[in-house]
Amino acid sequence: MNALKALIFAFGYFWVFPFKRSILFLLIFVVTLNLAACDAPRLPSILQGTNVSVVPNTSKDIGKQSQSRPGSLPTSTVKQKPLESFLPPSEEQRKKPSLVPYLTGKKQSRNITDSIVRPPITPLAKSSRVRIALLVPLSGPNKRLGSSMLNASQMALFDFSNSEFELLIFDTLGTSEGAIEAARLAIGDGVSVILGPLLGTSISAITPISRAANVKVIGFSSDRTVTGEGIYTMGFFPENEVKRVVTYAIQKGKKRFAAIVPDGPYGQAVKEALLNTITTFGAEVDRILLYDADAEDFSEIVQELANYDSRRQALIDQRLELKERDDEIARIALKRLEKMQTLGEVSFDSLLLAGSGERLLAIAALLPFYDIDPKKVRMLGAGQWDMPDLGVEPALRGGWHAGPPPEARKDFVKHYQNLYGAKPHRLSTLAYDATALVAVLAQADGGPDFSNEVLTTKSGFWGRDGLFRFLGDGTIQRGLAILQVEARSLKVISSAPQVFED
Repeated sequence: MNALKALIFAFGYFWVFPFKRSILFLLIFVVTLNLAACDAPRLPSILQGTNVSVVPNTSKDIGKQSQSRPGSLPTSTVKQKPLESFLPPSEEQRKKPSLVPYLTGKKQSRNITDSIVRPPITPLAKSSRVRIALLVPLSGPNKRLGSSMLNASQMALFDFSNSEFELLIFDTLGTSEGAIEAARLAIGDGVSVILGPLLGTSISAITPISRAANVKVIGFSSDRTVTGEGIYTMGFFPENEVKRVVTYAIQKGKKRFAAIVPDGPYGQAVKEALLNTITTFGAEVDRILLYDADAEDFSEIVQELANYDSRRQALIDQRLELKERDDEIARIALKRLEKMQTLGEVSFDSLLLAGSGERLLAIAALLPFYDIDPKKVRMLGAGQWDMPDLGVEPALRGGWHAGPPPEARKDFVKHYQNLYGAKPHRLSTLAYDATALVAVLAQADGGPDFSNEVLTTKSGFWGRDGLFRFLGDGTIQRGLAILQVEARSLKVISSAPQVFED
């Protein structure tokens, strides 16, 4: 009110003195701004950076807004992690062991409504910079794996990227919904390729929007059913591993195979790969048994595998017969049978054990108990056997399994430990190789080239897990070695191929 009185007085005074009217107009402008500032609400900040707080809407507010906007997408309550951008280092930064110089700062926080409730995103116009998205779980049950993959991806940036390459990091929250929101943000930011997500279900979830935007996806799943039409995956496929180790066993004279596999998609893939390989080479399958992956006791299935009851009964019958004879030869034979549990051998010379961790060790420990002799039956495994301490179980020593050549990964593990002070997750090399691949393709002579023709180059690529190439259906083929389980290590007994022959 006082300001209004002052304004009226000034207006009359300066109107009387025309030569001061210009000062009047200036005063009116200043006072008007002052009044507006007193009554106007506080405006949200539009500055970028971590020092400016931006309060997002609540899920309740979002629900109200989505109801008032007909035709909008369904509202999700999933919270998206802030986006971080990593740029290639300068020559001076490359000399430093830390990855901190890569960090360019967090981008402006997005209003949650804008990131979730919006129509399909149109990618930004192409620029000279190449943007690649990394979608990994930085929260949720797989956050430790996601963090290890992020670290590995940063290492690949140092090794292969140039100044025109930019990697955008998105947290999938470990869910399909989180992956969808991350993919939408990535496409909106103009990425050319999406690396990830981790799980097959998440890859399937982002497939429609990725294909609609013509953005390639290189996921990290081992599920071959999610690939095709611009969707690739770097995972370790059990089919390739089973084919390699069974083929090697047949070449070494093994003829009759049995298998214990978990009941589920992975076990089904192992089973089909075994049957296909056996059919190709004319060997025989004695039996394939499925077990419950959530079970704690595997005695029953191992007992069935060993045909233990029949062989045990045969031993008992033999002892009774020898006792009835009661002669010198019979007594010598009885003495020999005293330490035996069963009579007769199992009907297979190779056993494929599909599994990993404590489950694999528990099954293996029961084999000698039910009279399956590891010295007479060759134990075989797939990539899940890639465990440095597998030899703690005596029944698995001498077993064979197929896997990436360890020498290709050795330097990566050492470098990772030097940078981060911890061992990398076994799957972190997938993120390293994927990032390295797109960083190299981004520097093609004719410009960045992520076409299907280039990605499916027949000669393949060399990575931290050895030789690999993508096939036309989006699956991956790897050059695998055969490793033998030793007491404290794994020994290569058949080297991985250096080139693809076809």
